Amino acid sequence: MRYTPIAGAMAASLLGLAQPALASGFVEDSKATLDTRNFYINQDNRSGDAAPSYAEEWGQGFVLNFQSGYTDGPVGVGLDALAQLGIRLDSGGRTTKAGRSRNPGSVFPLDSDGSAVNEFSRIDFAAKARVADTELRYGVLQPKLPVLTYNDGRLLPQTFRGTQLTSSDIDGLTLTLGEIREASGRISSDYDDLRIAGGTERVDRFRYAGGDYALTDNLTTSYYFAELKDYYRQHYLGAVHNLALGDGKLTTDLRYFDSNAHGANDDQRAGYGASGFHNNGKVDNQAASALFTFSQSGHSLGLGYQHLSGTSHFPFINNGDGASAYLITDSQIGKFQRAGERTWLARYGYDFAGVGLPGLKTTAAYLRGTDVDSAVAGADSEWERDLRVDYKVQSGYLKDLGISLRHASLRSNVVGQRDIDEVRAILSYRFVLR
Repeated sequence: MRYTPIAGAMAASLLGLAQPALASGFVEDSKATLDTRNFYINQDNRSGDAAPSYAEEWGQGFVLNFQSGYTDGPVGVGLDALAQLGIRLDSGGRTTKAGRSRNPGSVFPLDSDGSAVNEFSRIDFAAKARVADTELRYGVLQPKLPVLTYNDGRLLPQTFRGTQLTSSDIDGLTLTLGEIREASGRISSDYDDLRIAGGTERVDRFRYAGGDYALTDNLTTSYYFAELKDYYRQHYLGAVHNLALGDGKLTTDLRYFDSNAHGANDDQRAGYGASGFHNNGKVDNQAASALFTFSQSGHSLGLGYQHLSGTSHFPFINNGDGASAYLITDSQIGKFQRAGERTWLARYGYDFAGVGLPGLKTTAAYLRGTDVDSAVAGADSEWERDLRVDYKVQSGYLKDLGISLRHASLRSNVVGQRDIDEVRAILSYRFVLR
């Protein structure tokens, strides 16, 4: 487990400040939860020559999340802690073993001999201060923003370290600005500096600022600006609108990103090249999308379209160990974020509560991307099909136990992308400790 001197000093300092007020909000308003996740995944690569083509792993994860309240006074201070532990239950053999039937490395870090570790863990802290409805955090962060979204697609979630200020003092407006210095992946105990897919040089600064404004009860607009040092600058515009149609609702989700090279990437210095096409690694991408979802009586049907233009793939922080992009096409396997790609998607979901089965939900999605920029004739399309069933126990001793079964198939003729079938099975439960 990793405990930094800075975090330790901040924790001691804050606890010292909080002593006179421990009987007030710091303790009384504190919350603590323990999330448990039993996670199984298998991935079957159906194309390509690399062997073995199969990966299968199973583990148990624990995430302890403590959030203090705030001390009394005009400036309240507090301290949060996030501890994570992943335990291997089953995995592949060593990556160096000849004749192995499956590969490790999808859920657990690898040891020096190429085998999956027995366990991995990390502990992080965040100091926080609040004035009215403005909060400043320093330490561990898990942003959910258009320009940076943490990934939670494996046993343990991705985390970042940095500083973030959030304010909602103005009615209807939420402002956010921050700086990220390093990230720890979903299969890692360590923190690393940042990069983009295709880049080999790491940097220690990602800055962002923006906000969401509710123009009406049914319309929220967003603007964000972000800069990954020596890689790219990015502008985001978005809008979400809800419209009542009879006893149903139509939700319109519009998103637009404009991303361009910055610093060393703009100068095309070695090591700062990004993945892309016909651009020598230089970031140049515009991503426009629209998703329309109609919901009624437990049913939801979504239809969407996304068009990427420019000479590079869509850029986002990606250290190579699992990352999320705020695109309507970010799916179980693929992201459909390649240069020039045009993607149509359809999604359907049903909540069985209306027919007497509360807690049971199903979703299905199909995406087809075409016009991918490629030097190989015909290597310009791909599709993915996702199927998912979720159930949460509603009563009895197992109340709130979650079960999720997910299957996805990706088929692609894009160079470098293998056909994949993937299955995930997840059991989850939250213990409320305080």
